[in-house]
Amino acid sequence: MIVEDSIQTTIDTTVPEAIVEVHPTRPQTPYQVLRSLPKDATPAQQDSAIQAWLEPRDIKYSEQPDTLHLPGDSIPKDLRAVNLPQYYRENFFSNDTLYHEELSVQNYFGMAGDPVPYSYANDNLVTSLLIIGFLITAFSFSRMSNFIVGQTKNFIHPSKNSLSLSETSGEVYMQIVLTGLTCIVYALLYYLYATEFIAKTYVTSSEYVLLGIFLGVFVGYFLLRFGLYTMVNILFFKSSDNKKFLTSLLYISSLEGLLLYPALALLAFMHLPAQNAIWYCITVLILVKIMTFYKSFSIFFKQNGFFLQIILYFCALEMVPLITLWGGLSVIVDILKINF
Repeated sequence: MIVEDSIQTTIDTTVPEAIVEVHPTRPQTPYQVLRSLPKDATPAQQDSAIQAWLEPRDIKYSEQPDTLHLPGDSIPKDLRAVNLPQYYRENFFSNDTLYHEELSVQNYFGMAGDPVPYSYANDNLVTSLLIIGFLITAFSFSRMSNFIVGQTKNFIHPSKNSLSLSETSGEVYMQIVLTGLTCIVYALLYYLYATEFIAKTYVTSSEYVLLGIFLGVFVGYFLLRFGLYTMVNILFFKSSDNKKFLTSLLYISSLEGLLLYPALALLAFMHLPAQNAIWYCITVLILVKIMTFYKSFSIFFKQNGFFLQIILYFCALEMVPLITLWGGLSVIVDILKINF
């Protein structure tokens, strides 16, 4: 069956006949031709209709030189040719790395902004340690409030049977955990001090490695401190006095971390001035040494009336390790820091 229409005589007989509708105006674009066909027209019918309505025209290319080497009639000119005019060699994209496909470059989009400055509050590890410290502090106060009050009263006014104070294993373990918290607080404080006042960059692969070194140094300091006190007191004093002093020393060490924790939290989150934090830490350290001096004097030297020995005892077992700790940390920082 042959459909009578205006394009019947021009449709190719090798393909299916195009089914078109009669329109009063001649289509000017392929879109208009396709719109005139039924929706079920095959691709062959669409192609035949377009060829019937639209006649190909000669393309007239611009005779101006193609400096961008866009596709055209002729093959793009080789930039390495000696007799090539200069306007072929230099164009708007000549110095652009994206114009040279032989160069491997990284594409950057947009405008680079100012980098966010480093902040301790944005450090995930520091924030995690501070949160852990807060949870340990809150848990210790909730579970050991009566024990802390009793130890404080006994520390100031010791009773005759202070040796028989009831300390459960949980309370002893909690004091050991708080002593570990003291080491962590000291490590974080010295890490903040070193990065703020000594150097910003170090040879370590990560700042967490530097923090781990400081933590190891402080853990070793507290273990050495307890070990020295134990060995010396066993040689010169009674075992009951030694046990009483170690109990007080463990309590002082656990209290030391609780007193220093607020300064660390304010320094990290509330932007406390570093000078104020340093003075606060020095005050807490002096208070702890006074408490240690008082407890060693009241347990070992008060009844014997030895005054010169307590000075030697305190300097040998308390001040010398503290000075050694500070000197060792200074040497470690000098070795690890990068000098420009």
